[in-house]
Amino acid sequence: MAWGGYCAMQARRNVEERSTTDPIERVARLASESAVVIFSISTCCMCHAVKRLFCGMGVNPTVHELDQDPRGGKDIERALMRLLGNSSAVPVVFIGGKLIGAMDRVMASHINGTLVPLLKEAGALWL
Repeated sequence: MAWGGYCAMQARRNVEERSTTDPIERVARLASESAVVIFSISTCCMCHAVKRLFCGMGVNPTVHELDQDPRGGKDIERALMRLLGNSSAVPVVFIGGKLIGAMDRVMASHINGTLVPLLKEAGALWL
């Protein structure tokens, strides 16, 4: 690749990084990239439980481990706390780009029977 091509690519990357520096915008972008998105911390037992729930249902969620994200995991965690309005930021689940909520909302949806239709509507579950 020519130096000019490299510089143009680098400039484009810098613009993309600046445009996604707002953590709320980054959450929205990441949440819309897959049918089911889970924001998690790798050592959190509730995060593990929600991941197991979806995998056990045959859903393959996209998982963002915030403690393993050196580019802004803490910023995303704070943004999630603002979105949820509480101090517990993880796990947070998005289905079809829509915020479902933390573990309590996911389990309530699972128990009352509304989780499977949400997953089907988002294309994450076919049965």
